[in-house]
Amino acid sequence: MPLNAAVREGEAETKVVAEMVVRRSYGKLVAFLAARTGDVAGAEDALSEAFAAALETWPQQGCPANPEAWLLTVARRKSIDNIRRNARIDDHAELETLPSFPHAAEDSAQIPDRRLALMFACAHPAIEASIRSPLMLQAILGLDAKAIASAFLVSPEAMGKRLVRAKQKIRQAGIPFRVPERAEMPERLAAVLEAIYAAFTEGWSDPLGNDAARSDLTGEALFLAELVNELLPGEPEALGLLALMLHSQARRPARRSAEGEYVPLAQQNQDLWDLAMIRRAESLLVGASKAASVGRYQLEAAIQSAHVERCRTGKANWDAVVHLYDALLALTYSPVVAINRALALGELRGPAAGIAAMPLPANDARLAEYQPYWAARAELLRRSGHAQEARQALEIAIGLAADPAVRRYLEQRRAEFPVE
Repeated sequence: MPLNAAVREGEAETKVVAEMVVRRSYGKLVAFLAARTGDVAGAEDALSEAFAAALETWPQQGCPANPEAWLLTVARRKSIDNIRRNARIDDHAELETLPSFPHAAEDSAQIPDRRLALMFACAHPAIEASIRSPLMLQAILGLDAKAIASAFLVSPEAMGKRLVRAKQKIRQAGIPFRVPERAEMPERLAAVLEAIYAAFTEGWSDPLGNDAARSDLTGEALFLAELVNELLPGEPEALGLLALMLHSQARRPARRSAEGEYVPLAQQNQDLWDLAMIRRAESLLVGASKAASVGRYQLEAAIQSAHVERCRTGKANWDAVVHLYDALLALTYSPVVAINRALALGELRGPAAGIAAMPLPANDARLAEYQPYWAARAELLRRSGHAQEARQALEIAIGLAADPAVRRYLEQRRAEFPVE
């Protein structure tokens, strides 16, 4: 290989490594920096500059022995420079008031992991309840406003403005970055669990693991869920969330065929399921039930458990599934839950009952842009004999499908419709 080509290949490989380190270190380093400045936005800006420097420097000079410590050192300098610039005071007058940072750590294990502390800071009562989980997704996992807005069914512009205001509130109110006392947990835990699950579902949208950023999200979410359970052993909703995520993760290898095509749950190769992970999920769910305090994640995990049981035994259990969805809908009032309940009801009592239970875009405008709604509606309409309406709904679902494999699957379903 010519020397120039070898150099270019080496630089490309180093850039890939740099991008991987950037993704995996983001939340840890933002949390560490923000814990010392109280300024989440400032920490994000400093780290963004450090990442830019890494992507420019490492391909030419090679990755440092400890990339995370390198990033921290550069971000620390950027943070101090930004504070000085914003305050417009001379260096000497400011030295005593600047935040205390470690100098380059010799190994990344010496950089304390403050992610949970930052998550609980974002869940502080002074922060508007509806923005707590989205704020964690951006601050801890680096998701942009567009991705977060999609997860919470709001516009990117509105989400961006609310995130900016929330970060300003943290700085202005001097909200401490710490894991709260046990007595303070109930009012904050729900937002933390919601953010973890939203991160998991964002990573879940890449079933083949081809998108490294999304794959990392799934792993980070599982890690944080384990961390919460270590912090709060026996907390039923934390157990329920971890059980739900493990149930989903256990089936990940079966969600696509060898050719990358979408495979519905009922048609998945169960030999590809991780049975050890499923058994652990079941054990966690049993542990959660001992608290006699049922919540959203326990119910969702129980629904997943019921689906797995039906597929493994071949015995219909739609009555139990519908009852679980009834309880979940009463708890969450979620249109997504309502859609899934309607599908389950269609299996139990027939497609007409499912259609009658399906929520309508006229009552919730968000459904008009929600692809699974139209796919579910098309299936119930098809089964009830309303071919033309089913085809119209399916066309909308195909147009909204962001995943090419799902789009191909829906197109295949359309081809199976009788010719009019």
